[in-house]
Amino acid sequence: MLIDLHAHSYPNSDDSLLPIEELITEAKRAGLDGLCLTEHDRFWDTQNLQALSREFDFPLFPGCEVTTDEGHLLVFGLHEYVFGMHRSEFVRNLVHEARGAIIAAHPYRRQFKQEEAQSEATYERMLTQAYQDQSLSSAHGVEALNGRGSEEENAFAQEICARYSLAGAGGSDAHRPGDVGSCATRFPEPVHTLEALVKALRSGLFQPVPRKAGQHPPPNGGGGVRSIYPA
Repeated sequence: MLIDLHAHSYPNSDDSLLPIEELITEAKRAGLDGLCLTEHDRFWDTQNLQALSREFDFPLFPGCEVTTDEGHLLVFGLHEYVFGMHRSEFVRNLVHEARGAIIAAHPYRRQFKQEEAQSEATYERMLTQAYQDQSLSSAHGVEALNGRGSEEENAFAQEICARYSLAGAGGSDAHRPGDVGSCATRFPEPVHTLEALVKALRSGLFQPVPRKAGQHPPPNGGGGVRSIYPA
């Protein structure tokens, strides 16, 4: 199954240009098998999402892109934003208690600087710093392909996965129609419920898939299949 793990709709994410109906329609047109709604620091009402899923006959999964001091985390298995979630350690503990899953979003942000990356020594330092960042060490996987990231930025994320044997995922990070379906995550087994999605993410058995020109499949599928927590 091909599922986009990272998408935003308007007005739940105020920087998105995609009303939810258009986002779902574009996801179906792009040939996806499911879509995760990961609004910024906001969770969808489960009943509303289930009603939309039935209306469009398309699997929709609730999630959230949580903004922490250390980076952005795609969180699955929680249902509301609570005070303290600006700290990644706090988020990790909540997700651990809920038996949820975390994917570290666009890990190149704050760390990767293209001009400085021309120096091998500097590039190595950036990789080390990115891995040591709390948002990565708390995750079950890393977004190895982000639809809005450059080739160099995604290559940096893929190197993190390969270097530290972390599972790689793919998400469009859709904010406008042209973003939808730009990349996704392939799951070898059917995923039709949030519980099944979380189980698959915790297992590390998934693979990032490029779906637009200029993107390339990560070596070895985007890294290993190690996740921080046991399945």
